[in-house]
Amino acid sequence: MKVGFPYLSLITFLPLAGALAVLLLPKTQERAMKVAAIVASSLSLLFAVKVWLAFTPGAMCFEEDWLWIGALNVRYHLGVDGLSVAMVLLTAIITPLAMLAHWNLKEKVKLFFALFLLLQTGMFGVFTALNFFHWFIYWELGLIPMFFLIKIWGHENRTYASFKFFVYTLAGSIGMLVAFGFLYLKTGTLDFIELRQLAATKPLVEGALGTWLFWAVLVGFAIKVPIWPFHTWLPDAHTQAPTGGSMVLAAILLKMGVYGFLRVVLPIFPAQVAAYVDVLLLLALASIVLGAFAALAQTDFKRLVAYSSVNHMGYAMLGIFASVAAAGPEMFNEKAAALNGAVLQMFNHGISSAALFFMVGVLYERTHTRALAEYGGLRKIMPIYAGVLGISMFSSLGLPGLNGFVGEFLIFKGAFPVVTKTAVVATTGLVVTAIFLLQMMQKVCFGSLNEKWRGLPDMSGRELFIGAVLMFFMFWIGIFPAPLLDAANDAVMALVKLF
Repeated sequence: MKVGFPYLSLITFLPLAGALAVLLLPKTQERAMKVAAIVASSLSLLFAVKVWLAFTPGAMCFEEDWLWIGALNVRYHLGVDGLSVAMVLLTAIITPLAMLAHWNLKEKVKLFFALFLLLQTGMFGVFTALNFFHWFIYWELGLIPMFFLIKIWGHENRTYASFKFFVYTLAGSIGMLVAFGFLYLKTGTLDFIELRQLAATKPLVEGALGTWLFWAVLVGFAIKVPIWPFHTWLPDAHTQAPTGGSMVLAAILLKMGVYGFLRVVLPIFPAQVAAYVDVLLLLALASIVLGAFAALAQTDFKRLVAYSSVNHMGYAMLGIFASVAAAGPEMFNEKAAALNGAVLQMFNHGISSAALFFMVGVLYERTHTRALAEYGGLRKIMPIYAGVLGISMFSSLGLPGLNGFVGEFLIFKGAFPVVTKTAVVATTGLVVTAIFLLQMMQKVCFGSLNEKWRGLPDMSGRELFIGAVLMFFMFWIGIFPAPLLDAANDAVMALVKLF
């Protein structure tokens, strides 16, 4: 039994307590509901900062481990290592900002903020739980609140988008549940650490059954990332979701899928990953290239940013699969660089994608349109908005000096020597990414001003605060990424050694 001060439980359940407080407030106290929600989420942020500052690289830290259901050998097991500690911090940063983006919400305020806090509990749980039994509960908590956030507060096609999101994600969850049921019958445990230790000696399930279990788990995470061709739910969900929902969906929920590859797929199914790595590299490549060209073809501002997420998550998956592709010690440093880049890309894309979706929301709130053809010349009347959008765009593009550059540089630095042909083709995605983002900036901020927007107000103090927080991380990581890389490196090295 390992039970110190329960920092991770507090981080996870403070938002849930905040949701209960919001639900208990009188329906007329809408301002109090918003304050209570943001305070509860911010308290989790304070504890997440404490965990980040006290984290020891190379170790599983802040573990809570005690017997929960003895008859099933289910343990309540929490902990953070280099794969998860930054994601806990990212979740704690993005969620209160996403709720603050809805400070002016008037419709069903109590339900909105309660659902958002419930969603945050689910996201924290995915990154802290180390036993599949309660990890899966948290995983599903990332599905249900988001379904209602899209369904109730979404845009014109919200019903279609919410059900598509629900069906895709649920289908992946069912496959994972069945696969872990088989693993439990085979091994007698659902603990991720114990399963990893067992898999290090021999495959947990061999033959055709082991292959089927591997693909069942992989597809569940691939849908969440999402990897091509499982990505089609994402543009619809993003386009129809409210602004805060899109921020969290892009910044956190997609990373839950990438994290699943790092925590579950690579350590528990190393033999199967190595056997099918060529196929997986092709899927990552398709996500990069096709996602970029799909974004280039969009006329809807929000849908363009949504497809850019498919493209950018493809880079993270390229880094992960490149770290598997070459066996033996001769490419160890290159593989470690690619995987470190993938872990860093998770955090970086969380910041830049949240910023871009927030900027789309700021403009939509004023114009009630997302059509790029309707904009133009906004820099003349909204110079602060244009500046924040430009920095966010360059962050996503990967401009040196901003956060997006560091992760992508490491991914390609490691991938080129290991999977040269794949990396060369993937660079076309970088070129097309630059084209569609620069075109987006041109269409929104430059050219002739549409006269019907002449009276639009620039960003408010609240909106600028949200943008400033996100820009702080863009510059900090772009200039000094060492703390994130140092936190992850030992855990990354341990994964690379499996292959």
